[in-house]
Amino acid sequence: QVQLVESGGGLVQPGGSLRLSCAASGSIFSINALAWFRQAPGKERELVAVINSGGSTNYAGSVKGRFTITRDNAKNTVYLQMNSLKPQDTAVYYCNPLAAGLGPNASWGQGTQVTVSS
Repeated sequence: QVQLVESGGGLVQPGGSLRLSCAASGSIFSINALAWFRQAPGKERELVAVINSGGSTNYAGSVKGRFTITRDNAKNTVYLQMNSLKPQDTAVYYCNPLAAGLGPNASWGQGTQVTVSS
């Protein structure tokens, strides 16, 4: 089973940008849909963005037009470019294969904290 490690979070002012990375311990070539999720304090984990093996993407309405998900199969890494950040984007961000992340017994990494505050 491929292990995924998220990085790139931090503290940023509203309107700022961050790029998150999700590095896999093995090949992601055979994983069709990879996704970024996030969980804000006191809230349920939510799906943020998905990318499939063909490069098609989907986004939650709250981030559409501001976030971009990409994948580099050669580097076994998935990225999330986040622009025009808002305080409501504050959360711990996780990556997972989409099917695994939506399952009832999903396993999660440590995530990466994103805090948007002035």
